[in-house]
Amino acid sequence: MVPTKLFLHYLARLKQLLLVAERFDADVGTARLHPTMFPLLQQARTAIGFTLRSTCPLAGREIVSFGADHDSFASVHAQLDAAVAYLAAIPDEDFLVAARPVATTAGFAGLALDSEEYFLLYAVPNFFFHYSMVYAIARQAGVPIGKADFDGFHQYPPCFSFDSA
Repeated sequence: MVPTKLFLHYLARLKQLLLVAERFDADVGTARLHPTMFPLLQQARTAIGFTLRSTCPLAGREIVSFGADHDSFASVHAQLDAAVAYLAAIPDEDFLVAARPVATTAGFAGLALDSEEYFLLYAVPNFFFHYSMVYAIARQAGVPIGKADFDGFHQYPPCFSFDSA
C-alpha cells in the first residue's frame, strides 16, 4: 500500500478544480452547501490536511501541517503545493513495513485501527468526502466543471450534457 500515489493524483485534480473555481468567481471560495458545513476553501484545506494526516502515520512519521490561519485561494494553493512536495518526497519503501497501529480521532471519538483499516476505512473516505464537497460546492455555484475534472480520466465531447443523453 502506497497512499501517496492516490493522494498525489487527486491533489493534482484538486489544484485544477480550485484554479477553475477561482477564475470563475473568487467568491465561490466562501460558498457552502449548507450553513452548518465548511465553505469551499475550508473543505479544500481539510482534504489537503487529510492527505498528510493519513500518510504520515503510515510512513512512520509525525503528522505535519502546512495550513494557514486564513482561507484564501492563495493560502490554499500554497498549502496544496507544500503538501504535494512533502508527499512526493516520501520514499515508497517507507510504506512497505509491517502493519502499524494508528491512533486518531474522528470528531470526538478516539480510534485505534491497524494501518490497512485506517487507510481504507477511515483516511480515504474522509479525504474523498472533503474533496467531493469542493467539487459539489463549485458545481452548485455554477463553476463549469464535470466528472472529467473530478477524476482526470473521463472524457466527454464539448457541450455534452446528461440531460440530452
